[in-house]
Amino acid sequence: MKDSLFGAVSRFLLVPLLALPLVVQADVFISEYVEGSGYNKAVEIYNAGSAPVSLDTYALKFYFNGSTAAGRTISLSGTLASGAVYVVAHSSAAASLQSLANLTTAGNWYNGDDAVALVNGGVAVDVIGQIGFDPGTEWGTGNVSTTDNTVRRKNTVCTGDANGADSFSPAGQWDGYANDTFAGIGSHSANCGGPFTHDVQGAGAASPMLGQTITLEAIVVGDFQAANELKGFFIQEEDAQADGNVLTSEGLFVYTGGAGVNVNVGDLVRVTGTVAEFNGLTELTNVTTTVISSGNPLPTLLTVQLPFAAADALERYEGMRIKLPQTLTVTENYDLGRYGQVWLSSGGRLQQPTNIASPGPAANAQQAANDLNRIVIDDGLSIQNPDPIKYPAPGLTALNTLRVGDTVANLVGVIDDAAGIYRVQLTQALSFVAANARRPAPASVGGSLKVASFNVLNYFNGDGHGGGFPTSRGANTSQEFQRQRAKIIAAISAMQVDIVGLMEIENDGYGSTSAIADLVNGLNAAAPTGTSYAYINPGVAKIGTDEIAVGLIYRTQTVSASGVAKLLTAAMDPRFDDTKNRPTLAQTFVQLSTGGKLTVAVNHLKSKGSACTDVNDPDTGDGQGNCNITRKNAALALVDWLATDPTHSGDPDFLIIGDLNSYAKEDPVSAIKNGGYTDLIDAHIGAASGYSYLFTGQSGYLDHALANKSLAAKVTGITEWHDNCDEPHVLDYNTEFKTANQINLLYNADAYRASDHDPVIIGLNP
Repeated sequence: MKDSLFGAVSRFLLVPLLALPLVVQADVFISEYVEGSGYNKAVEIYNAGSAPVSLDTYALKFYFNGSTAAGRTISLSGTLASGAVYVVAHSSAAASLQSLANLTTAGNWYNGDDAVALVNGGVAVDVIGQIGFDPGTEWGTGNVSTTDNTVRRKNTVCTGDANGADSFSPAGQWDGYANDTFAGIGSHSANCGGPFTHDVQGAGAASPMLGQTITLEAIVVGDFQAANELKGFFIQEEDAQADGNVLTSEGLFVYTGGAGVNVNVGDLVRVTGTVAEFNGLTELTNVTTTVISSGNPLPTLLTVQLPFAAADALERYEGMRIKLPQTLTVTENYDLGRYGQVWLSSGGRLQQPTNIASPGPAANAQQAANDLNRIVIDDGLSIQNPDPIKYPAPGLTALNTLRVGDTVANLVGVIDDAAGIYRVQLTQALSFVAANARRPAPASVGGSLKVASFNVLNYFNGDGHGGGFPTSRGANTSQEFQRQRAKIIAAISAMQVDIVGLMEIENDGYGSTSAIADLVNGLNAAAPTGTSYAYINPGVAKIGTDEIAVGLIYRTQTVSASGVAKLLTAAMDPRFDDTKNRPTLAQTFVQLSTGGKLTVAVNHLKSKGSACTDVNDPDTGDGQGNCNITRKNAALALVDWLATDPTHSGDPDFLIIGDLNSYAKEDPVSAIKNGGYTDLIDAHIGAASGYSYLFTGQSGYLDHALANKSLAAKVTGITEWHDNCDEPHVLDYNTEFKTANQINLLYNADAYRASDHDPVIIGLNP
């Protein structure tokens, strides 16, 4: 390298700092080398030991033009405190270098050519370059090179390289900076003697240093201290695998408690605090923070991919920068409005195990695979019900939605942990792709007659006169009900079907103020000229004893009710427990244009949510949930009942629709199929593709359409209109947990998120 860089020894400033007791140490090394333009030359020496060091026996030796003999020697003197630096700078260097003499924490030292050796008593303790080898104009390439640049020792380096004869590549231990970069000179600090972040994290879920007060240094990789954010920042070792142990994280969360610390991403900070565990996250609390330097390179991004190998696979990355380069699918958005969270999976949305696998070992294996194939992205906020809701950019609205099935790629962020749920706190903006765009109406199903199954999500109309709110279910206020009503009417109107089987309609009879009468009145008011709806009155005050019931409505221009409706209850068959299952409603309809008949049986079987311990029907762990026997027995009774032609239709065509609270491979559905019925969704769409409901980030269909052999041959098509379950539930009619702005911004009187179930539409030629 260029011998002309160096003048006489008298032209260099040697500035030792502090006068402390003399203790000779071997852990002094070169921490920064500035080979800037002109005379902007400097070398920094750092004391990584725990005691002060006398520099009287130390010297810097410079080697030129491939010589093995030093061409210049600069003797050092004074005392270097633990953790302090000594800077040797050219006497004609820029004032910013010479001013280091005024720093009470810095001393002065210098830079060199082919090699620069720091020696103690004539013995090398650290060498930059290779003695006896001329590299030409520089050591290294790119950012980590010496020509007119600055190289700074990584803060994970704690001892010098005493072998001056070995080959030298600065990229291994040094970070590179541009020409005349002086920001870091005079302030080096290294984690020598620990602890390091990996010492704090340990190899387990909890820190082995819990309760200890420690001091450590690392780079800020994520700052979440703004109002309502996480009240802290993440730090990480410069070397993403500093200790070589893949089981220990090199990152850590620093909790500042809302007080705020003036740090920025890229700052090297020294933090003193107490090690704590909060909700599964290892962190430092009660902290004091000092910024050592700014603008440092960030630790290398580590790539992680779904699915994970184990449930705790991300523990080793807690607090660290990671990237997920895959294209991932939104598989759950339920908590988007409340907590700003979105669940992502690889390979498409996650399926409910018993929608695609047999109950038992196969379904449980699928559930285990699902559990390893999802991750949460978070909004970085500590509050609930944020306004605005961050995703999708620039913010969620009724018209700017984020649907399950949408995709995103190349996530970059920091791994956070909350109660064992690993989250990505994003540090780079992302852009979702609307891979599952809204459809304004269901896809065509063909046929001359259309039947729909629709869960109307607790449609309760108060006292029927505009008051009576809150009710036991559904809307809490008249305002909420009007918002709900508008959405349900918009959805049914858009379907343009002839018969609709309803679930979760208020079980308050069939008078003029009943919920079903109110719904039909609303449909008729919204219907175009020539279209009107009517509802089936089964001739009882209520259907069963539950607060909700099934119902049937139809377009009077296309079909008429034939005979009287019938109910399946426990009185008809004791296997049908109507204290848990809602009684089935069956009605025969006649198509006016053809005279064709079919009998529609609408159902709503017992849910999985509450146990049936009184009849010894618990969750057995096979994936079917609570009350599976209760539902299966009801399904068996239903098949046998319909075989008797309960409505006396005299026609062989029977259609079972409704919310069976059972997925495609579960026992109740199998019982109906074994009774001679075809699962139309499986036959026309495929069970692996069909879904009408989402629960815990998994899609499947609880809403069914099954036709007996005679009718199955007359089916022209079937579709699930995904206007509801893919949408964030915060877009529904409810006004609670929303700001005044959001009550309007997140609502539109359209079909989207009218319910939590998607309608199923069947096309027929009866």
